[in-house]
Amino acid sequence: MGLFKRAADSRLDLLLEQAGANILRSGQLLRELLAELPERSGLAEEVKTLEQEGDRVTHDIILSLNGSRGRGLRRPFDAAGGYALASALDDVLDHTEQTAALLSLYGIEAPMEQAVEMADVLVAAGEQIVGALAMLSEGAQPGPRLVEIHRLENEGDRLLRDGLASLFAGGADPMVVIRWKDVFESLEAAIDACETVAHVIEGIMLRQRRGH
Repeated sequence: MGLFKRAADSRLDLLLEQAGANILRSGQLLRELLAELPERSGLAEEVKTLEQEGDRVTHDIILSLNGSRGRGLRRPFDAAGGYALASALDDVLDHTEQTAALLSLYGIEAPMEQAVEMADVLVAAGEQIVGALAMLSEGAQPGPRLVEIHRLENEGDRLLRDGLASLFAGGADPMVVIRWKDVFESLEAAIDACETVAHVIEGIMLRQRRGH
């Protein structure tokens, strides 16, 4: 049974669905880009387009939160929680797009295994975000999905350490090391942003349980 009896804010639910879909698709495109360098370098522009679409969705979420005040519609969070969630979702897209842009800017022409694996983690976290947002809209408890996002963030940290160790141990050109270090850290930021989404949703759930 849902947590509310009032009619749902269907526009807000749709915007959350769009935000999750953008995050997942951008991660998938970044994974393809990383795995198939340099042949798929054009995918960086597609990731940029998704990031711009994400900005629009974030703006529309905020407008929807303001517009639904006083209309008696069921929302899965209060305004403060909604603003925090919209911002956290947007950050995932920003860091994903930054990673794609760095690959293009630096002209990187060959993938690194750990980077591709980190992109796999980002996609998996995106899948969990999509599921968690759907459950939040339905008034369900997405706890297991949030736990999985935390596990994935730890896996991303491990892959970051492995990737950096591989760079410094391989005797690569210093400029190659610097460029890949930037890419790895940007990937880590995208995965960390997914964990921030989980933290925000946990805060929303806590406030629900307290009746606020």
